[in-house]
Amino acid sequence: MEIQALLIMFREVLEALLIIGIITTYMKRMGQRQYNKFVWLGAGLAVVASIGVAMLFQVVFTGFAAMGSEMYLKIAIMLISSVLLTQMVFWMAEHSRDIKGKTEGKMTKYITTGNIIGMVIHSFLVVLREGIETVFFFAAITGGDIGKGFEGWGAITGVLIAAVVSYLFFKGTMRIPLKSFFKVTGIFIVLIAGGLLVQGISMMQDIRMIGSVMPHVYDLTWFLPEHPIDYAHYVRDNGVAPLLSGDIGIFFKALFGYSSMPSIEEIVAYIGYFAVIYLLVTTKKAPSKAESAKEEKSAMFKANKMNETAVK
Repeated sequence: MEIQALLIMFREVLEALLIIGIITTYMKRMGQRQYNKFVWLGAGLAVVASIGVAMLFQVVFTGFAAMGSEMYLKIAIMLISSVLLTQMVFWMAEHSRDIKGKTEGKMTKYITTGNIIGMVIHSFLVVLREGIETVFFFAAITGGDIGKGFEGWGAITGVLIAAVVSYLFFKGTMRIPLKSFFKVTGIFIVLIAGGLLVQGISMMQDIRMIGSVMPHVYDLTWFLPEHPIDYAHYVRDNGVAPLLSGDIGIFFKALFGYSSMPSIEEIVAYIGYFAVIYLLVTTKKAPSKAESAKEEKSAMFKANKMNETAVK
């Protein structure tokens, strides 16, 4: 869980800090630093609002638990989080290139019109979105106990790494293209999303919401049990210990959705998820003929301009 918390917190905090950093840096460059306090005011209010959302969510979850229906809420959270995490990765991959230009364009409009409230609301919504996503994702990886996700080293480490990366980026020390940076971290987020999807399906089968054509396709408990309890049971029943510890199994289950005895539905869903991701990635990478022609025309125009300049 700690690795999941680290990656999620790192991504969410980094996205928020990058946008706030873009805004404050632009204000400084435009000689409008007096507006930065309103940007930070909006960000601070969003953090407070996010804490309120977390507390409200915990109350709702406790209510479901009192009615004996928390398992259904956990399943819904896992499945929805899988979709949201995937959407987050693709959204950032698509907008990381032009996010700086769009953000600066909005700030120019606010400065020109003197719209201070607009600045506060913009930074508020930017940070609040990341805060709400964090609450939801932490609910998924902790089984509804959001506070538990913030107690370990994962969450605080993710915040610290995000702060350091943001600082180095805006100081000019770190010269990594944002698109490439988010692509690398996006790979790990997608792995978490796939794991949550499979765990959601497994939980539905455990409470018999859905059946299974083949409950256990194979059994790898002898090699890598999912949990120390499975490790102890295997030793008790067979007199020998599995090759690897159940603690390793917990790690792989949390990060990749590992199962030592998966059902056929879990396997199909896991493979199918990454097949869909692969198709989406390759489809987005392949430019259309119109885009290719446009890029070629633009390149030719630039080349002609350079030739004209050289002749002059």
